[in-house]
Amino acid sequence: MSGSKKPVSVLVLIHTPDLQVLLLDRATRPGFWQSVTGSQEGDESLVDTARRETLEETGLAVAPEALIDWRLSNRFEIFPQWRQRYPDGVSHNIEHVYSLCVPLESEIIIAPHEHLAHLWLPWRAAADKVFSWTNRDAILMLPLLQQASPGS
Repeated sequence: MSGSKKPVSVLVLIHTPDLQVLLLDRATRPGFWQSVTGSQEGDESLVDTARRETLEETGLAVAPEALIDWRLSNRFEIFPQWRQRYPDGVSHNIEHVYSLCVPLESEIIIAPHEHLAHLWLPWRAAADKVFSWTNRDAILMLPLLQQASPGS
């Protein structure tokens, strides 16, 4: 039986002005730390997907203009254990990268069915902790984005 999940997703790096990065521990895979991620649903725009996933996974409601679209996408192979969620024959996903700068004191309310815990780490430590190469690479690029957009 195949699923209907779209192979299009977002990765949202939530960080503070001093580049502390929010990480979430996956409930289905304890120890698999990650940034906010999620698949596009229906006809929603990518920014709306990023906003929805940010709200669902952290409790943070954000305006579209608060999210920085990196205009970067990554294609990666979907782990075999998760392929049944997608239509038959789908083996790869396209992930679009966004970031969101928030104050460190922002209240994070995780979705317990999705995540077990959250933590803030300096960007280098966060890059070392995440399980996904796309998440790691985006975190490693965060200081360059910060230099290019001082207001982010």
